[in-house]
Amino acid sequence: MNDNDARNLWKHLLFLVYGGAIAAVYTILTVAFAPISYGPIQARVSEALCILPYFTPAAVPGLFIGCILSNTLMGMPIDAVFGSLATLIGAVGTYALRNSGRRYLASVPPILSNMIIIPWVLRFGYGAEDMIWFLMATVGLGEFFAAGILGQALFAVLKRYRGVLFSGRLTA
Repeated sequence: MNDNDARNLWKHLLFLVYGGAIAAVYTILTVAFAPISYGPIQARVSEALCILPYFTPAAVPGLFIGCILSNTLMGMPIDAVFGSLATLIGAVGTYALRNSGRRYLASVPPILSNMIIIPWVLRFGYGAEDMIWFLMATVGLGEFFAAGILGQALFAVLKRYRGVLFSGRLTA
């Protein structure tokens, strides 16, 4: 194995480790805060992690897998599909905005994707009787708190330690 192959192998290994760690933290936070992570009025603390694709592409599959795991563990099969897709869409959107230079935009894709998708899941997947607009408002507010406020606080901390945590090998 030459040096280039070794570097590529190391880069792929780091990608898997970062993604796995993010999936684990997302799952733990969602399950630990289960009472507020599910339902028409929800604020998933784990959604603060949705700013991570701004720093590393490994966060995109990590968040997706973490969402699948947490929804499956909590017995929410419809959420495991559609909620995870909402998280994936939000993560991809945040990753796409990483070079915008506007850190506050990093929270917008997860807020919008969850605000648009999750109310339909609640209404037609779980039989919530609330109006779609009401569900969009409650999910949107919860997502604004988690991904917007908590996510931006996390962003401020991570930006300081970007060179240590995201060594440049996994940042785009």
